[in-house]
Amino acid sequence: MRPQPGTHPDYYLHYIGLVGSGNILDALEENKLLLISTIASIPEASADFAYAEGKWTIKQLLQHIADTERILAVRALRFARRDQQINPSFDEDQYAAAANVAVKGIEDLMDELLAIREATRLLFKPLSDEELLRSGETTVGKTTVIALGYMICGHSTHHLKVLRERYLKGL
Repeated sequence: MRPQPGTHPDYYLHYIGLVGSGNILDALEENKLLLISTIASIPEASADFAYAEGKWTIKQLLQHIADTERILAVRALRFARRDQQINPSFDEDQYAAAANVAVKGIEDLMDELLAIREATRLLFKPLSDEELLRSGETTVGKTTVIALGYMICGHSTHHLKVLRERYLKGL
């Protein structure tokens, strides 16, 4: 099942469109393989590289993917459990600035992302179609559990593409 138009904010369309699979568990697995292959190509010596002034470093970008997946997965859990409180937004730049990535290497970030992905997979694995279609409110609009799952994959895919095209291409 894929998220249907009108079941999520328009903002999600770009990200959902980056996900090929029609099954959320397959999509999470395909995206995990993309994470592994892309991160494995990053030289540790380049981990603190930013392609332009004011842009995140590679480590900050990877931490952003991890932080965002955690936040979106918590939203999916809350909506699947019929929690109707509005989920607050988060400031990605504030999170990036506050994350102590200096103590992490590329391998640490890979381990973190894979652990988070496994937790996300285990969250989605037992959900029925009815649970996947449950919805809740965020500050950018109403969305479904399945749309959040696809957003997780599409968001990661988007940033891995940026990583390959803007960070790793010139190394």
